[in-house]
Amino acid sequence: MKLKCIIIDDEPIARKLIEEFISDIDYLELVGQAENPAKAIALINNNVVDLIFLDINMPVINGIDFLKSSDYKASIIMTTAYAEHAVEAFSLDVLDYLVKPIPFERFLKACNKAKQAYETKIHLAKPPQSHDDHFFIKCDTQIEKVFYDDLLYAESMMNYVLLYTATRKMIVYITLKSLEDQLPSTLFVKVHKSFIVNKNKIKSIEGNMISIGSDKITISQNLREKVLNEILKDRMIKR
Repeated sequence: MKLKCIIIDDEPIARKLIEEFISDIDYLELVGQAENPAKAIALINNNVVDLIFLDINMPVINGIDFLKSSDYKASIIMTTAYAEHAVEAFSLDVLDYLVKPIPFERFLKACNKAKQAYETKIHLAKPPQSHDDHFFIKCDTQIEKVFYDDLLYAESMMNYVLLYTATRKMIVYITLKSLEDQLPSTLFVKVHKSFIVNKNKIKSIEGNMISIGSDKITISQNLREKVLNEILKDRMIKR
C-alpha cells in the first residue's frame, strides 16, 4: 500500500526537500508537483491523491483559501514558514502543520499520522445496509469494531478525532471531514465544526445546546436550522 501524494509549494528548494523526504519513506509515492493550488487542480483531477503537502503563502491563491474553497478528499499536511496560521488550518481539518525548516523526524511523524488516517478510512464501513450495524477503525495498533448504536458523538481535536461511547473514548488519526463523509447521514449529523452526533442518542435540545449522554454540545449558529431539520424531521409533535 502506497499513499499517492502531491506537493503544492511555490519554492523550488522547498519542493525538492519534500520530494527527497518522500523518496525516503517507502509507503509514499509522489505523483506530481505544482507551484500554486491553481496549477494543482489538474493534478488532483487526473490522479488518485491520498495526501497533499500544502504551503500557505503562494501566488494566485494561498493555501488557506484553497482549503476553504475545495471539496478535497485527500489528507492535508501544511508545510509553511508561518506558524501563526496553525489554529485556522486545524479548523479546516488539516492532518498536521509543519513549520519550515522541517526536520525529517518531524516530517516522518506527520506522514505516519497520514498513513494511520488512510488505514482508518479504509476500515471504516460503507453506509449501513439492513445487516450492517458497525464499522471498523484503526485505534493505535488495533483494528476495532464500533457499533453505530454505541457511538454517541465524535469530537475533532486538532489533527485527530475522539470517538465517545457510553463507556469509553477512542483516539483516531482521521479528520472530522473524512469521518463525516463515511458515517451514514441517516444516523449522524454534524452540529458544529468540531462535533458530529448520533441523532438517536440525543436526549434533549435547549436553545443551542444538545444533551447527549452526560455531555452538552453546542449547535453552531450557522448550522442550527439544518441541524434541527435533520434531527426533528417529521418527529416533532406540535400542540
